[in-house]
Amino acid sequence: MGAISLIALLIAAIAFSAGGILVGKIFVKGSSNPQKGQAYECGIPTTTSPWHQFNVGYYLYALLFLVFDVELVFLYPWAVVVKKVGMIALFEILIFIFILFMGFLYAHKKGALKWN
Repeated sequence: MGAISLIALLIAAIAFSAGGILVGKIFVKGSSNPQKGQAYECGIPTTTSPWHQFNVGYYLYALLFLVFDVELVFLYPWAVVVKKVGMIALFEILIFIFILFMGFLYAHKKGALKWN
């Protein structure tokens, strides 16, 4: 039963995806306009090539945000079951937060949080 259900789900996913695309192609009137192919940046016309390098600080900042955002994803389920698990859960979460704090200190030491 498991394999048949998976195959049926795959066929349904392909049918719904193809059906949505087909309905869009049939009923939506399209127009060709050269402006549709241009990159849109807040209504300001582009004057240079959109393929230029960004400061690596933006990427580092985004990665640090993701690390601490994922921390919150793990803290919520922990907070739900902390009474059931007891002191072991408290000790484990302190280790988890300590490791993340050490990563934060490392990033701060390397200057990843400075906007130059």
